[in-house]
Amino acid sequence: MQFTSEDRLDDTVLERTFTLGRADASDAFATSEVPGIPGGIPGIPGILWTPASDEAPATPATPAPLILLGHPPLGLRAMYPRLVARARSAVADGFAAATIELPGGGDRPPLPGAEQARAELRRAMRAGERVDDETVDALVLPLVDAAVPEWRAALDALLALPGIGGPVGYSGGVISVGVHLAAVEPRVRAAVLFAGSLVPRTILEEARSVTVPLHVLLQWDDEGNDRQASLDLFDAFGSREKTLHANMGGHTGVPEYAGDAAARFFARYLK
Repeated sequence: MQFTSEDRLDDTVLERTFTLGRADASDAFATSEVPGIPGGIPGIPGILWTPASDEAPATPATPAPLILLGHPPLGLRAMYPRLVARARSAVADGFAAATIELPGGGDRPPLPGAEQARAELRRAMRAGERVDDETVDALVLPLVDAAVPEWRAALDALLALPGIGGPVGYSGGVISVGVHLAAVEPRVRAAVLFAGSLVPRTILEEARSVTVPLHVLLQWDDEGNDRQASLDLFDAFGSREKTLHANMGGHTGVPEYAGDAAARFFARYLK
């Protein structure tokens, strides 16, 4: 991990951008390998937010729990306003928060077959047709397969930093990424999952092996979401402690109090 910039937000939050993996093909850092990913990663951008208060700074002796902020692959620049709002809330509650650019997002190369799958998705939605399983798999599974090893590599680097420690939570979408990460990464101890994206059948089956406490947010009138698929996924989770918070409204209409409930969830399970 190589930090590339640093800024203080309102004197309470320290925001640092970083690059994970190979920063540039011409330097020594470029040839390093990220554990678990052969050949290294060609420069994945990310952002880390930590408490910046002089009154109660995080120290190696009192590390802050970490929340990984998931998001759709629309690019960190496009998602920044929403991400920084979520990060500020997490830091105010005593957590560190971090995110990375997803495969195919921002300036990263597109995933193979993604554009064709998106075109078929748009066609099916315009025609009022059910999106077939092949399109769902082509759109979601390559992202899951590529993103989860990168999240795990980022977690390795983040937990090695002074002032950051476990336990770790995951918050956000793409929900299939969160499900797979919670299933394979034992350091993730609780998750807030945002329903609102297509769910492949293999992810639905994998959900049965997820046993960490879960808090699932569902917008009941989400125009791009298969509500029944979200309900089936929630039912499939193997967690003994799982809560579904459904609110009226579209994809971006999540009420503020829903975020407050998610914050209380993390306070309960990560502190």
